[in-house]
This record gives sequence, structure tokens and C-alpha cells, in this order.
Amino acid sequence: MRDPRQSLAETLRHIDSLLVDGRNRHEVIDVPQLSVTSGVPQDVVEMLLTGRQAPAEDITDRIVRRIAHLRETRRRPDGSRHSYDEIASSFGATRASLSNLLSDRRNLRRTAQTPRETRQRPARSGGPLASTQAGVERFFFGEPNGWLSAEPESALNEALQPVLTELRTAAGQHAYHASRALALRTAATLPDDEWELVERFINTLVRQVREERGQGG
Repeated sequence: MRDPRQSLAETLRHIDSLLVDGRNRHEVIDVPQLSVTSGVPQDVVEMLLTGRQAPAEDITDRIVRRIAHLRETRRRPDGSRHSYDEIASSFGATRASLSNLLSDRRNLRRTAQTPRETRQRPARSGGPLASTQAGVERFFFGEPNGWLSAEPESALNEALQPVLTELRTAAGQHAYHASRALALRTAATLPDDEWELVERFINTLVRQVREERGQGG
């Protein structure tokens, strides 16, 4: 498994390499939106974007915080929050079990591992917390995907992928238009006899392609 910090650093390097025309990272990266998408607090997003390390966080505390984050940021079409009853009943739990989990963070911290141990190990596959995590993720995302327990670096890296894809698409379009402009400028300088050769070649190519398509149809 790749180190989350290395993966994030690589994504940021790719983003920087695709910035053209004097643009900088701040023009293509929306920190508040990244926070909403990843579940990583804005101040931690800013730290990670500058190469600093995220503060240690107990994994149970992270899961609880992100459940609350989902209720705040993934709302019903009318803007209201999904109820504890609605979320809990979707995976066979009770409203009390879910609301108590979110409100009783102090007791959860007492029984959790130390921050150092927690950062190195994912949530256990068994137990009430794991089943709650899977159920909440299924409710909001359609399937369990590890979003609630993901390391901040991994969560942010995943949230940055659409930005990277958009920049790659724009870079491809930019390269196409630049190549097209160069080809047109070069063609305009050709002598008439050479241009006629190019024109005959293009016409022959077009005819052959049409014939191939006709055979294929």
C-alpha cells in the first residue's frame, strides 16, 4: 500500500505541472469545497496543501466527526438534515445508538487507542463502530467505502482527483489547439506546388477513410 502522504504529494506535483499561463494552485483549488468533499477540516486541508502533516486524530473521534459532517453537508433536497432515525433505520440500528455515538465523544476518547497507534491502524472490522461506519457510508454513498475512517491525506488526495482530471483535459485541449495553430501557420508558408501535394494527400486520405467506413457499415 502506498504511503498516503506520498500519494498526496504526487497529486499536487501533477497539478502544479499542469498549470499554464501563469496560473497558480490557489486559482484551481477550492479549499472550502475540498473540505466538504473530503471531510477534512479547512485548516487541516490548508496544512496538507503546504506539505505539513495533519494533526494526530483518534480514529474513533474521526469517524464520529465525519458522521456529523455528512449530516451537515449532505442534506435533503429541501435543505434539512437527515434525521438520526432515517440514517440508523437504513442499517437496522436505533436512533439512540447513533445519536449517543455522536454526542458521547468524551467517553469514546477514553476507550480509544492513543493517537499514534490510531493513525497507523484502520478501524476494526468487527464491533458496533465498524457496523455503524459501514451503515452510514452505505446511506450517504450507496456502499461502504472507508470514507469515514480514511486518513486526511488519503481523503484529500481523493477529493483532488476531479481537479487533476479537469487540468489534464484542459492541458490536452491546449496542446491540440497549439499544434493546430502551428500546422496552419506552417501550411500558409508552403509554396503552391508543395501545397498542392499536401492537398492531394489529404483528399486521398479522406477518400480512403470514407471507403473503409463504407465497408465497415
